Amino acid sequence: MYAIVEIAGQQFKVSKDQKVYVNRLATEEGANVTFDKVLLVDNAGTVTLGAPAITGASVGAKVLKHLQGDKVIVFKKKRRKGYKKKNGHRQALTQIVIEGINI
Repeated sequence: MYAIVEIAGQQFKVSKDQKVYVNRLATEEGANVTFDKVLLVDNAGTVTLGAPAITGASVGAKVLKHLQGDKVIVFKKKRRKGYKKKNGHRQALTQIVIEGINI
């Protein structure tokens, strides 16, 4: 059984006991969260499709920890002009574990 759910503006294919890295959520570590925007559910070959979301369906998850992703380097250069600009950032992420899919 799996579901496609929208979490923090992005769509993820999730199943029970799966760990997922999502954009930073405004909840504490160890807290339970529920995502109501379920777009598709596959239960042993029976596919339920929402338009755009399935009413009454939800995905329950638990926040494991907040962390930062790998460093991304942004380098800009214009040749023969002497222009170089190096920048970088680390994305703020939240690791969650899916506890169940409710239809």
